[in-house]
Amino acid sequence: MRIDRGEGVDPWTAGRALSEAPEIDSTAIVRNSEFGRYTYLGPASFVADSAIGDYGYAMGANQIAHAEIGKFCNIASGVRINPSNHPWWRATQHHFTYRTRSYGFPLDDDQEVFDWRREDKVVIGPDVWLGHNAIVLPGVTIGAGVAVGSGSVVSKDLPPYAVAVGVPARVIRFRADELTAAALERIAWWDWSHAEIEAALPDLRSLDIAAFAAKYAP
Repeated sequence: MRIDRGEGVDPWTAGRALSEAPEIDSTAIVRNSEFGRYTYLGPASFVADSAIGDYGYAMGANQIAHAEIGKFCNIASGVRINPSNHPWWRATQHHFTYRTRSYGFPLDDDQEVFDWRREDKVVIGPDVWLGHNAIVLPGVTIGAGVAVGSGSVVSKDLPPYAVAVGVPARVIRFRADELTAAALERIAWWDWSHAEIEAALPDLRSLDIAAFAAKYAP
């Protein structure tokens, strides 16, 4: 017996049409953040002090803070970007030392800790894919076109077009050789207009990464 139920459960099969205006699920919480065109944020997500570029999406149950995320990024369910570090050098790591007001103490909250977290931001290039439940730790930079496997923990910078998996994540191969990767960064198709992308869509569908770079590289 076939059953279809649950309006909006899967945004990609529910007939949804994204638009210039970001689509934010009603159950998501967003604070001081920016979203580009054709972006989507799924249910039960939290985004703070971050920017998600055009065409980027996060499927749901995501926690994202202090992050600069490039265009066309693919963020699967459960991904966490920049989980908060605690002041491990103190006598206690508990957050009552900096969220003092929440615990009934007279001292003001410790802004220094929040500034430290804000400065230790994550930067993610365009066209990155983060698999289900991957974690990107504070201060990490991920290059364009990177693929990160499900459940991986990214603790160090990843070069463009790397494929990284594991805990901690390590590069196991590259999606493109150095010349192809350099050509793709020159092409920067992610900066094309919507019309230009539409015109190139047949090639984006049919050509592999090397053939596409060879055709469109200046």
